[in-house]
Amino acid sequence: MATITSYGAAEVVTGSCHLLDIEEGARILIDCGMFQGPEEERNNGPFSFDPSKIDYLLVTHAHLDHVGRIPKLVKEGFTGIVCATEATRDLVEIILLDSAKIMREDYETNYKKAQRRGKEDEVDLPLYGEDDLEATFDLTWKYPVYDKPLTLQEGLTVTYRDAGHILGSAFIEIAYMERGVEQTIVFSGDIGNDNDMVMPDLKKCTHANTLYVESTYGDRNHKSMEDTITEFKRIVIETLNNWGNVIIPSFAVERTQELLCILKEMHDRKELPECKIFLDSPMATRATEVYNNYSEFLSQKCQDYKKRDGTVFDFEGLTFTPDAEASRAINDVDRRAIIIAGSGMCTGGRILHHFKHRLWNQKNAVIFVGYQVVGTLGRQMIDGARWVKIYREEILVKASIHTLNGFSAHADQSAIVKWVSQMKDLNRIFLIHGEYDKQVILRSVLENVFEQKVHIVEPEEVIYL
Repeated sequence: MATITSYGAAEVVTGSCHLLDIEEGARILIDCGMFQGPEEERNNGPFSFDPSKIDYLLVTHAHLDHVGRIPKLVKEGFTGIVCATEATRDLVEIILLDSAKIMREDYETNYKKAQRRGKEDEVDLPLYGEDDLEATFDLTWKYPVYDKPLTLQEGLTVTYRDAGHILGSAFIEIAYMERGVEQTIVFSGDIGNDNDMVMPDLKKCTHANTLYVESTYGDRNHKSMEDTITEFKRIVIETLNNWGNVIIPSFAVERTQELLCILKEMHDRKELPECKIFLDSPMATRATEVYNNYSEFLSQKCQDYKKRDGTVFDFEGLTFTPDAEASRAINDVDRRAIIIAGSGMCTGGRILHHFKHRLWNQKNAVIFVGYQVVGTLGRQMIDGARWVKIYREEILVKASIHTLNGFSAHADQSAIVKWVSQMKDLNRIFLIHGEYDKQVILRSVLENVFEQKVHIVEPEEVIYL
């Protein structure tokens, strides 16, 4: 009998990692992501399974909480086949190179501090290094095309369908034979919202026997995208007209491209006051190039921009800052700047420097446009912290703080219910990738709508199919 065990994203949002073990068939890992926030210490421990016995790794999309431990998996013995869309493969390389760089820098800093205390042996080594990245991309990679079944071996096929979450993202239908009967299990990965500025709508899933579905925002419905963009524009225009600056912590993949698309539209419509716009993230800049290269998988609006301008996102007034010197030069702009920088949850990166220089000024505004995990600096600010510590310095928060959850690339409660309702032959529903209190709410809603039991997956719980 086939089993599924979730080694991450069970009763938490991050660390996505699910093992499908088909009896006398194959061992398939769906994602191998990094834990973030309070759970991040779990990254250092060994896997609770033998990586060398995994046959296939199916990657849903390129966010760090879905791919961040792949080189560690390889380092500890995985030599199987990796499946991902081509766009995902290109984004994964950017994400993992950045991750390895950050871990190396953190290690070097912590090691120097430990040396002064004579406790070098207490410093954790980076999860992986450049050699492990090279080994990862030397593996055999297969690139599924949306909606075309890919046969991995006799009696086992996978079909990737556009999840509308980020470029290259997919929910995965896995069809396998068990005792002469074909079974289909669907892993949602992260599913997106309709009417996104950059991504096309989430594709329907018409058939599944078993569903593992994300529940990040299972407790609520987002404000409409139209209302969210209107609110975003209002904050930007009012702040700039008041001679302030707008600081936006943003994820390098998807959210940044969405913001650029909105700002480009404002520029075209002459809604944007005179200002300077900085994309202060080398990683986001590289990701934007990948988005531009795969524009045929983006929204019709983005495709129209590409046809008109030869580029989807670039426009007059936008400056990319690839190096540290260009980033520091932004400090000399004291008014009417829009600064987009990472990291999205303010756990590191250039955004911290901009906070240090601008949080204390009440003319400035900070706009949070993405999910903030409990325990992160971003979450502290959203929860109303008056003082925050940045580089060991206490900074007073006088800038206005705004949270626009409507930008979320995750489906909300109503979108999840709508997507699940399109599936025929659905026997079992399992909730993953969400905080437990939110999952309890979604479970109740789904059980009422579909009149069947819904299960919240526990960490390392073995589910028999």
